[in-house]
Amino acid sequence: MFEYQLTIQSAKNPGRPIQGSCRMGKAGRDWKQVYEIYGVENWWSVVALFVQAAIFAALSVFLLAFFEPLSVSLHSRFPAIPAPILRLAAGVMGSVAGLTAGFLFADAAHSLHTSAALRWAMAQRVVAMVSDWSTVRTALDLGCGRGILLNAVALQLKKEGSAGCVVGLALRGNTVAATLRAAVTEGVQEYVTCRQGDPRRLPFAGNYFDVVVSGRFMHTVVGVEERGRVLGEAVRVMREGGVGVVWDDDRVLVAEYAERLTGMGMEEVRVAEGMVVAFRKPVGGGATQRVGVVVAPKEYDYLSVSTG
Repeated sequence: MFEYQLTIQSAKNPGRPIQGSCRMGKAGRDWKQVYEIYGVENWWSVVALFVQAAIFAALSVFLLAFFEPLSVSLHSRFPAIPAPILRLAAGVMGSVAGLTAGFLFADAAHSLHTSAALRWAMAQRVVAMVSDWSTVRTALDLGCGRGILLNAVALQLKKEGSAGCVVGLALRGNTVAATLRAAVTEGVQEYVTCRQGDPRRLPFAGNYFDVVVSGRFMHTVVGVEERGRVLGEAVRVMREGGVGVVWDDDRVLVAEYAERLTGMGMEEVRVAEGMVVAFRKPVGGGATQRVGVVVAPKEYDYLSVSTG
């Protein structure tokens, strides 16, 4: 069980600080349901790891089961080598095969867990960083992927009875339909929309979103300067007093985000447990960084498009 707390600023009431907290222990949701909705990311890699692990496990069992005959066979082929050394070699091969199988099984299990279960748990943590969702009318999920964090935000908006909407920015257009189907399955389609776009040139006007979130996306942007541009765009489209929460799984990159945001003049930049960076855009402008192209309002009328 762990707990963390963060003081941030209300997006609608900049003068009032709010508290974001999260307590997580046992999973609050059936993980089978999570996998049924969102599937397994890069499932072929997980399958390949399990297959390799099974092969090495079978090899280890074979060497253990036929240790004596194998030792005799090796001694007959290499009579110049003392029998104890050959027995040791056979034992080492069996041990190495067993250890390799164990590591591969562990890697496969870790990949399976982080594919959806961990992402769902961390999505709840990201959402919990903003406690006053009742004031949120517009939110952006930068790099929405399969929609795990996107739908977590939408579920929170639904819980609050909000009339708000969360927009998911997808890198590839062929993933948008699947993301919207997941929203329908979660029962939050009226709160969700999704579109393709370049995170380095966000197709939104400045000072538009109350909240901007991102989960395990920033590390896919290659290059320090490019990641800086993406962060700058996230800041640009965020309203003054708005809140940003970025989760990634690389401590070095998380430190980079915090340093970059501090350099942009963001306030209350914090790194919370679980490699989550939260910050607030100051009121009064001046500290924001404009990157990319501002799109006219008429070009994002997709916000009202039904996702059903």
